[in-house]
Amino acid sequence: MSALFVLIGISILVAGGFLAAFLWSVNKGQFDDDYTPSIRMLFDDELKKTTTSTIPKTINQTK
Repeated sequence: MSALFVLIGISILVAGGFLAAFLWSVNKGQFDDDYTPSIRMLFDDELKKTTTSTIPKTINQTK
């Protein structure tokens, strides 16, 4: 029975640690930007086109 009390105490400490880490990350602004990740995939092709066109062509490339 005493082992059960020890395990409950440890689990409360671990849960408190996770809660403290979550509150710290919210206060530091980790979850502020909720718009950009939803539209990032729309601009993915545009970024790929600009990065491939800026690479200099070598002698071995045929195109």
